[in-house]
Amino acid sequence: MSYHQNQSFFLLLLVTLSITNCYVIQAEARHLLEVTIPKLPKPELPQLPEVPTLPKLEFPEIPKLELPTLPKAELPTLPKLKIPVIPKPELPTLPKPEIPQVPKKP
Repeated sequence: MSYHQNQSFFLLLLVTLSITNCYVIQAEARHLLEVTIPKLPKPELPQLPEVPTLPKLEFPEIPKLELPTLPKAELPTLPKLKIPVIPKPELPTLPKPEIPQVPKKP
């Protein structure tokens, strides 16, 4: 029985400690917000020496290559082929099928 009471005591202790921990963090955050930081003077940087400009590089011109012109190949003309005309097949006409009437129920 006493062991059971110890469990509830430790649970209560854990809850109270967690609540106080949260309050401390919030209080520290409020304290940080209220603190004013003194303004420091901006340091003056020394003047940097000027970098000398480099001369512009000039590349030698490369002559364009001229490809020799090839003579145009003349292909012989092919004779036109005569295509025979194929007559269209004539299909016999089929009579329309008649659908019998379905008798109606009285």
